Amino acid sequence: MPNALEEFRDYRAKMNERLLSADNLVIKRLFNLDTNTYADGALNSRTKEMLGLVASMVLRCDDCIKYHLEKCFEQKVSTPEMLEIFSVANIVGGTIVIPHTRRAIEYWDLLQEGAEQAG
Repeated sequence: MPNALEEFRDYRAKMNERLLSADNLVIKRLFNLDTNTYADGALNSRTKEMLGLVASMVLRCDDCIKYHLEKCFEQKVSTPEMLEIFSVANIVGGTIVIPHTRRAIEYWDLLQEGAEQAG
C-alpha cells in the first residue's frame, strides 16, 4: 500500500499528465509560467519556494502546500527554517491557517522520515 508521500506524488503526476495531454495551449502556458516563476533569477529558487509555501498556506491550498514542502525539502530547507516559514504564514494568514500548519508539519515529518529510510 503506498504511503502518503507516494500517493500525493503519483496522483499529482497522473493528473498533470492528463491535463497536459489535452494539449490545451492556455493550460500548457500556465504550467510553463509556473515552472519559470520558480527558476533562479534575482531571487534564487530556494527563496522562491519558501515564498510559494507561505502563499500556499495563506491561500489554504493543501496540495500546493505539499508541493512546496517537497520543493523546500529538495532545496535543503532546515526544520528551524521551516518553522519560521510556518510562523510567517500564520501571522499573515491568521489562525485559520493553523489546521494547514498541522498538516504541513505532518507532511514535513514524512519527508524527513522518507529521507532517513532511503539514506
